[in-house]
Amino acid sequence: MFSGGPSVVPSRNVTSAVTQCPSFVTWHSLRSNPRCYAPVLFPPSADQERPLMQDKTRRVAILGGNRIPFARSNSVYATASNQEMLTAALDGLVARFNLEGERLGEVAAGAVLKHSRDFNLTREAVLSTRLAAETPAVDIQQACGTGLQAIIYVANKIALGQIDSGVGGGTDTTSDAPIAIGEKLRKKLIKLNNAKTNADRVKILASIRPGDISLAIPSNGEPRTGLSMGEHQALTALEWQITREAQDELAVNSHHNLAASYEAGWQDDLITPFNGIDRDNNLRADSNIEKLATLKPVFGKGEAATMTAANSTPLTDGASVVLLGSEEWAKEHGLKPLAYLADYETAAVDFVHGGEGLLMAPAYAVPRMLARAGLTLQDFDFYEIHEAFASQVLSTLKAWEDPIFCKERLGLDAPLGSIDRSKLNVKGSSLAAGHPFAATGGRIVANAAKLLDEKGSGRALISVCAAGGQGVVAILER
Repeated sequence: MFSGGPSVVPSRNVTSAVTQCPSFVTWHSLRSNPRCYAPVLFPPSADQERPLMQDKTRRVAILGGNRIPFARSNSVYATASNQEMLTAALDGLVARFNLEGERLGEVAAGAVLKHSRDFNLTREAVLSTRLAAETPAVDIQQACGTGLQAIIYVANKIALGQIDSGVGGGTDTTSDAPIAIGEKLRKKLIKLNNAKTNADRVKILASIRPGDISLAIPSNGEPRTGLSMGEHQALTALEWQITREAQDELAVNSHHNLAASYEAGWQDDLITPFNGIDRDNNLRADSNIEKLATLKPVFGKGEAATMTAANSTPLTDGASVVLLGSEEWAKEHGLKPLAYLADYETAAVDFVHGGEGLLMAPAYAVPRMLARAGLTLQDFDFYEIHEAFASQVLSTLKAWEDPIFCKERLGLDAPLGSIDRSKLNVKGSSLAAGHPFAATGGRIVANAAKLLDEKGSGRALISVCAAGGQGVVAILER
C-alpha cells in the first residue's frame, strides 16, 4: 500500500478528461490530479490476511470454462492474433460468470507460436478484458501441454492458499505464425542499426546479397531429430501395429460425438462465438469410414503409411480458458463447483536416444499418478485423451494393455489393463474440434468438469501429449 494515504486507481471513465490527464498514471499524478482519477479504496485481500503457511492444502474447484470456436488454419481467424483470441475467450468467461471488475488472484496462459509483440501476452489480454486491471498475469509454455499446465499452475497457488481464484488457459494461431528474416540478413541489419556514420551504413547496405534475403518460417520438425510430429507418430504406430481401420474408426467417432454435442446444445455454455462462427469449422458431421478410407496417407512410408489428414489433427487457431477457485471463493461469488482438480503429473521420455515414441510420455505419467492416488485405470467414468493423432491415442491404450511394456518400462507386475471405450472422448476431441496447441488443455478440462457435474459424481482422467517427448495428465473428481 502507498504509505501516504489510501490506495487509489484510475477511474474507469477518464475519456472526457483525456486532454487534462497525463498519458500514463503515476502515484503522484493520482494524488495531485483528482479531476482525472477517482480514488477507490482497496481493503486488504483475503490472501494478505492469511498466515504465511497453511496447515493443509485446499480443494481446488473448477467453476467453468469458455473458449472460442476452433478454426482450421488460414480460414476465418487468418487475421486474428493470439491476443485477440485469448481476450475473446477471457471476455466470454467474464460475462458468463459475472466477473466484470473482479480482481482475480492470477491469470496464467500461453501460446506455442508467439510473435515478439506477444512478449507479455497474457497480461495484455487481461488488460483488454473487463477484469480488474489489478489482476496479475503470467505466460506459460509447454508445447501442447500449455493449457493444462497453466491450469495446474493456478490450481497449485489456490491449493497452497496463495490466491483464492484464477484462470488458466491458452491460445494459438498457426495462421499468424511468426516469420523472421534469415540469419545472414538479420546480422547485417544489426550492424546497420549500430553503424555510426552514413558511410558505414552505405557500406553495410552494399554488402547485402540476394542470397542473404530469406525467411525463417517456423518448422513443425523436432529440433533434435528433424522429423515432424506426424513422422514420429507414424513410427510409433508401426511399432504398436495400429491399423489404418482402427485410426479411421476413432476419427469418425470423434466427429460424430462432437456433432451430437452441438446438436444437443451441450456446447452452448462452453463457447463464445467469434469472427462470425459459433462452432468448430473442422467438424465434419457426415464423416464416415467409407469416405476416410479413400484418403491417401500423409505420414509414414511403406508399412508405416497409415496416417491420413482425417485421422491426424489439422493445424488450428483458437483459445480457451478455465475458471478455478477455492470452495470459499466460489461460495462467496455464488458459483457452483463443477468438479475438483484432484491430482496431476508431468512426464518426459527420451525419444532421441531412448527408443521411446515422441508422444508416449502420457503412458508413463498416468501410472505414476494412479499409484499416488491409489486408483486403477478402470476407476474412471470418463477418459479425455487428446487426439493429436488417432494412432497416438491407440498406441497409448495398447501400451497400458501390454504386459511387457508395463513390466519393463513401467516396472509394474501386471498391465494397467483396458478402458471402456464408450467412456472415451464422449463429446468429441481434437480430431473433430481441432488442436490450437495451447488451447486444447482448457477445452478438455472444461468438458470433463461439465460431464462430471452432469453425472453428479465420479472421476475423469485427462491425458495430453506434447512435443519434445512430454505429457501432462490430471484427475478430476466430483
